Amino acid sequence: MALDVFLNTFAGNPLDRASDRRGNAEWIAEQLASSESLGIALWNGRPFVEPAPKSENGDGGQRIAYLPAKLVGELAGGQERLLFMGLWKETAVFAVDLEDAADPAEGPLQGFGKFEDLRAVALKLPATEAAIVATAKQMFEWRRRHPHCAVCGQRTQTMDGGWKRRCPSCETEHFPRTDPVVIMLPYHGDRCMLGRQEAWPKGMFSALAGFLEPGETIEEACARELNEEAGLRTRKVRYHSTQPWPYPSSLMIGLIAEVEDDEGTPDQTELSEVRWFTRDEARDLLAGKIEGVTAPSRLAIAMQLIKAWVEEG
Repeated sequence: MALDVFLNTFAGNPLDRASDRRGNAEWIAEQLASSESLGIALWNGRPFVEPAPKSENGDGGQRIAYLPAKLVGELAGGQERLLFMGLWKETAVFAVDLEDAADPAEGPLQGFGKFEDLRAVALKLPATEAAIVATAKQMFEWRRRHPHCAVCGQRTQTMDGGWKRRCPSCETEHFPRTDPVVIMLPYHGDRCMLGRQEAWPKGMFSALAGFLEPGETIEEACARELNEEAGLRTRKVRYHSTQPWPYPSSLMIGLIAEVEDDEGTPDQTELSEVRWFTRDEARDLLAGKIEGVTAPSRLAIAMQLIKAWVEEG
C-alpha cells in the first residue's frame, strides 16, 4: 500500500497482508502447495539473501533469495515455524523460521544464497524487501518468546497463518506484541540536544528514547522521558514518523520536542553524557565532519530526526 508519508528503514512492506484470508486453513494449504507461491527463510533471525544484479541495486547490493513455497513448507515441518506473509499481487508469500545449529545454507539451501545479519544487510536490500524480512523477524521473535499461554501456562498453538496463537486449554487467543517507544530530538532555539550511553560505540550521540507506559499519551511519554533522562521540561511535541524496529518488536515513534531551556543534565543511568549542537554543528555531525563524534546509524530513525531538524533551518 503506497502512502504519502516519510518511510524509515524497515517501513513500507509492499505485501497485501490479506488478513481476511488468514483464518482459511484450506486456502492457506492450497497456496503453500502452489508452484506459483514464494517463500523466504530466516535462520536465527538472519534473512536468506543473494547478490542483486548491478543494474537492479548497484554494486554490492543484495536481494531476498526467494524459494519455492513448497520447499519452505517442507523446511518448516509443520505450522509452528511457518508464517503466511501475504500476497504480492496474486502470489502468496510464506516465511520459515529456522533455528538449527548448523547453517542451512551449507545444507538443504546450499547454492541458493546465504544468511546475513539483518542490521548489516538492511541498507543493501531494496527498502521494500528490508521491510518484508523485518516483518518476518518480528513475528518469529514474538512466537519464540511467547510459546505459552499467559493465562494458564499451557503451550499454545499457532493459527491464522501464524498471526495468532490459541491456548487449547483455556481457549485464550494471543496476538503479536508490539512495544511502542517514543524517540525524540529536543531543541531550544537554534540548538538540539543529543545524548549517549556508555554501551554505545565510542563517540556516538543519538536522540533520546524510552518505552511508552500504560495510561500515557505519546506526548506525555516524551515529556516524562526528557525530564527523567536529561532534566528537560517540554513545551511542545510534534510528530515526524514511525519505524518498525525488529529488535525484538518495537514501534519507534519519532518526535521533535521544543524544551524550555538549553541546560540538561544526564541522569547517569540511561545517559552518561549530553551535548548541545547548533544546526551547523548538527549538519557537520551528519556529514561526519566532527572529529571524535559520530551520528547514529543510517538505519535508525534518530538519524532522520536530526536531519529533519537541520533542514528546517
